[in-house]
Formats: sequence, structure tokens, C-alpha cells
Amino acid sequence: MFATFLRHFRGSLLFSLACLGLAGAYGWHETGSVASTGAMLWVVLVLAVLEVSLSFDNAVVNAAVLADMDDIWRNRFLTWGMVFAVFGTRIVFPLAIVGLTAGLGPIDAVRLSLHDPRRYEAILTHAHIPIAGFGGAFLAMVGLGFFINPEKETHWLGWLEVRMKLIGSIKAGEIALLLLVLVGVAQTLPADEAISLLVSGIFGIVAFIAVESLGHWLESREHARALAGAALRSGLGGFLYLNVLDASFSLDGVIGAFALSNNMVIIALGLSIGAIFVRSLTVLMVEQGTLSEYRYLEHGAFWAILALAGIMLASALVKIPETVTGLIGAVLIGAALWGSIRRRRA
Repeated sequence: MFATFLRHFRGSLLFSLACLGLAGAYGWHETGSVASTGAMLWVVLVLAVLEVSLSFDNAVVNAAVLADMDDIWRNRFLTWGMVFAVFGTRIVFPLAIVGLTAGLGPIDAVRLSLHDPRRYEAILTHAHIPIAGFGGAFLAMVGLGFFINPEKETHWLGWLEVRMKLIGSIKAGEIALLLLVLVGVAQTLPADEAISLLVSGIFGIVAFIAVESLGHWLESREHARALAGAALRSGLGGFLYLNVLDASFSLDGVIGAFALSNNMVIIALGLSIGAIFVRSLTVLMVEQGTLSEYRYLEHGAFWAILALAGIMLASALVKIPETVTGLIGAVLIGAALWGSIRRRRA
């Protein structure tokens, strides 16, 4: 058991030690105080744990897609995709939002984050509405797509999941449902925020449709060339799908991290540790066949995705603590795991 853990998480542990070392050096350079440096290290650890708890459902969904992906593109996602997830979503993306919002260039945005973290936090927090709209809409499409799939035969919450499949029998029914939700949320916001939420939500829907369409097109090309069934979301389509999904999962976590610190370096190091552990967890589930062994675990993850989508949209109206988000996801996945175990025993 320990050997398996060490084999899958050795790289994550080494990366974590390197990040903690950087955090310690940075804290000492900035403060020259042992107590302040220790406080920074503690925040990095808390952010890492928070990221893992919030992204566990992401790891389950990643494992489900990677299990059907060819080995070449699976390895590319686990390497290049992690570079994008760690540096792109958690470092470059917040800087890009601040730069666009404040009219700053890339270098000025970096300087602002390092020398005026309070203003950096305020600008990024101000962009919460469009982030919530895009991320909430994209994740809602991901979650609904799983439950309305007409080929889905296994049900965890049968009484509800069977009825959700009826939405799939209506052409673009899930899009209509999501648009109604977006309009309902927007009606309670001021005019400028309502427009921002609707536009970003529509872009989230379009992004999902674009990635899905690209994946299906690439599958058809593979099928035509190989004269054999292509794996679901294999190749480039799956690579793009998983990266956009990772980004959507991370958007709310990046904003929520400011509840613990407004220092970009500390936030980036803490969230990066969490992202690397999620990668190792994903690989472990793929290699161990966890999803086939626990048949309802994937269902719990997609329910957690729908819950996260709802929380992101609701956060446009009220502030929801990250601990609540993580707790809801953990409860859903834990219940699905327990249901899977009971099913196996039966």
C-alpha cells in the first residue's frame, strides 16, 4: 500500500517540498521574520489542501476521460496539460484578467501583483461576475451532458437521474434550461453585472459546444482512417476538453484563495501543489481502475460538478465560503463511494 502511494505521489511530494522551499525563501526575503515566514508556509499548505478538496471531483472526471484516451495524448495531458493547469490557469490567467481590466501590460500586471497586492486582489475580485458566469455555465454543461446522455444505463440516484434523461430527449433542452437559469440569476443583478453574467455564461456554453464538436470531428477522422471505433474524446479533442475543464474548475478556487492571502506568489505556490497532487490522484485512479471498481463514483463527481456550477452562479449574488463548496463536493463523492461499496457487497 505504501509502495503504491510512494510510486504515484513521489513526484508530487518532491514538487511540494520545492514549492515550500521557495515559499520559505520568499517569505524570509520579504519579511526577515521567522514568524511571518512560518505564517506564509502555513497558508501555502492550507491552499494546497483546499485545492485538492475542491478538485477531487475534477480528478474523477479526468480519470474517466483519460481511461478512454490513447496513450500518447494521455501522456501529453499529464505533462503539457499540467504545465497549462499550474502556470496557465493559476498564474497567467489571473494576471491576464487584471491586465485587461486595468488596461495594463503583462509586465505591469506582474509588478502590480508583487508590489500592490491589495489593488491586484480588488481588480481580480471585481472580475468575479464574468468568471462565475463562464465557469458556472461550462461546468453545468459538463454535468448535464453526463446525466442526459441517452446511452447512460447505470444510475446512482435512479429516481432523479432517469428523469434527467428526459431533458436529453428534447433538442438542445439542456441549453434552454441553463439559459433560463442564467436569465433568472441576471434579473437579480444590476444592469451592467447582469449583462456581464449573461455574456460570459453564453461564452461558457459556446466553449463547451466548440470543444465537444471538435472532439467528435476528430473522432470521425480517426474512425475513417483506422476503420475502427475511435475512443471517446481521444486525441486532441480530449486534450482540449480536459484543459478547459481544468481551467473552469480552477477559476473559483483562484478567486477564493484571496480569502487566505492576497500575495500572488503564495497563492500560486499553494494552488500549484494542490494541482500536482490532483494529477497524481488522477493517474492512480486510471491505473487502479477505480471507476470500474466503484461504479457510482463517477456519478458522485458529476453531481459535485453540477453543485459547483450552481455555487459559482449563486456566488454572483451572495458570497459562499470555499469550505462550503469543498464540503458539498466531498459529501456527494463520499455518498457515491459508499453506495458503490454497498452495491459491490450486494
